Amino acid sequence: MLNRDEIARRIPHQGSMCLLEQVVSWSPERIHCAANSHRAPDNPLRAYGRLGIACGIEYAAQAMAVHGALVAEGAAAAPSAPRVGYLASVRGVAFHAMRLDDVSGDLSVHAERLLGDDTHIVYSFAVEADGKPLLSGRATVVLDAGLAARLRGPAS
Repeated sequence: MLNRDEIARRIPHQGSMCLLEQVVSWSPERIHCAANSHRAPDNPLRAYGRLGIACGIEYAAQAMAVHGALVAEGAAAAPSAPRVGYLASVRGVAFHAMRLDDVSGDLSVHAERLLGDDTHIVYSFAVEADGKPLLSGRATVVLDAGLAARLRGPAS
């Protein structure tokens, strides 16, 4: 298990924007994280005093980022800087609630790597609390997008 500080060292989100509290378990294929920041009045994703259900996608994206860092650490012969990843798309998203801030239990955030290569990864994700689904879907992550664009050169 990793705590919040260990998570923050592996993702670009810092301070209150690091939404995950702990990594409960992980393998090269999947990760399970827990969070309680959805109840925090100062959650940076709140708007108009509410935390909408779509914000759960950011919780899942952070779980994917931690997963990518952990897999890279496990594969690396020597420590290296984490790769930059961008959430390129989400698909098949199903919302089973309206808000996150009124969920009393901790969030359980799951992500599973479905396929990928050196530049793209597709994950399925699900966020639940107290055994009830809150949202689920699939996400495509593009790694080192700026570097890939520079290597391709200018568009013709």
